[in-house]
Amino acid sequence: MKADLSHDQGDATPYAFFVAGLLSVVYTCNFLDRQLMSILQESIKAQLHLTDTQLGLVSGLAFALMYTVLGIPIAWLADRTHRVRIIAIACAAWSLASAACGLAVSFPTLTLARLGVGVGEAGGSPPAYSVLADYFPARARGVGLAIYTLGVPVGTMIGSGAGAWIDKHYGWRMAFFAVGIPGVVLALLVLLLIREPVRGRFDAKADGEAHHAPGLPLGQTIGLFFANPVLRLTALSSGLSAFVGYAMLNWSPSFLIRIKHMDRADLALYYSLLVGAAGVFGTFGSGWLVDRFGKRDHRAYAWVPMAAFCVSLPFFLLFVWAPTWPLALMFLAVPAMLNAMYLAPAITVVQNAVAPNQRGASSALLLFVLNLIGLGGGPVFIGKVSDMLAPAHGAVSLQLALYALSPFFLLTIVAHAAAARAIGRDAALARQTSFEVVAPVV
Repeated sequence: MKADLSHDQGDATPYAFFVAGLLSVVYTCNFLDRQLMSILQESIKAQLHLTDTQLGLVSGLAFALMYTVLGIPIAWLADRTHRVRIIAIACAAWSLASAACGLAVSFPTLTLARLGVGVGEAGGSPPAYSVLADYFPARARGVGLAIYTLGVPVGTMIGSGAGAWIDKHYGWRMAFFAVGIPGVVLALLVLLLIREPVRGRFDAKADGEAHHAPGLPLGQTIGLFFANPVLRLTALSSGLSAFVGYAMLNWSPSFLIRIKHMDRADLALYYSLLVGAAGVFGTFGSGWLVDRFGKRDHRAYAWVPMAAFCVSLPFFLLFVWAPTWPLALMFLAVPAMLNAMYLAPAITVVQNAVAPNQRGASSALLLFVLNLIGLGGGPVFIGKVSDMLAPAHGAVSLQLALYALSPFFLLTIVAHAAAARAIGRDAALARQTSFEVVAPVV
């Protein structure tokens, strides 16, 4: 390969930041639709007579199965076709499916609607990662992808606040209708305002080649991904991080209502603002940190989330222990911020470590592992443990189930340490993230 850094010599353009901002709004809609279930699940449980295990399956595994499995072929298609159109179609699809959740009358019908949300959202993030990698040079991708992933905390904040308020005044069904319909309008804006970038514009090309090679066969891309220790361990550490994060995020509202006796009006205001603000600081802060320290030592892409989970664990235990909901919220602020610090670094590692014609599919493989372990396992684990302990401990079983999450913090820390070691041995990734800036981009 011949290093061609003629485009990769400065900062991203203002339009690149506009694209990142608009795609972040799309991701906000994506995550709002995904997380609304956790805010409404106490009302849904009461009306549809569901168990905690069923709630965990609906909010986690049912969505994760479709999201992860379909995400790979859709992302493979995005490596060959118009990525912006795929994002727009996906946005409209998951929004309509989310609205359909408001029509559910039983566990099977609610599960079917959630499967539809997973189908739509499968086409969201991997093409978006690939688009942003072609708008941001390697030295600025951490910030660009962090702007995009701000959709997680902002979507959580809006979903928590609006969902709890609508639930209290109009019922949980109306909440699904209210958040689902605007996504169709947003899909049209994506088509009108985002230009499809030149694929691999900041990346090296083979000698004598004017364009990057076409995408590899899907099987070959999968083989290359899991054969690479950096990608394999980054995916595993991200999956364990998501296991902890989704378990905490999906069950905190029920925990605060059921155990700490928090009113839904207070949940709509205080909880939503706290998790939103904390998540914004954690998500953007992680992107800024890895862009800054990654130039000196690219192991920072794993060290930053490893340190975050080390600090997070004691505050999580204090959150579960706290005798009142105001005190619990105060302690929750720290893990709500720090547990979000793995995603932007992980996405950046994948985008920097693979060829432009593999970015969509490789991102989908990252999300496959991340969501199958995290979203598919975390919420179900808490729900199952809570149901197992309920006969002996009653409502307190949910509190005990959250305590049972503690060992997964330790596994996550070990996995990030292993990823840091693998990253430290990858000379090509070091060159990709540590070059000198020569001139600004025009």
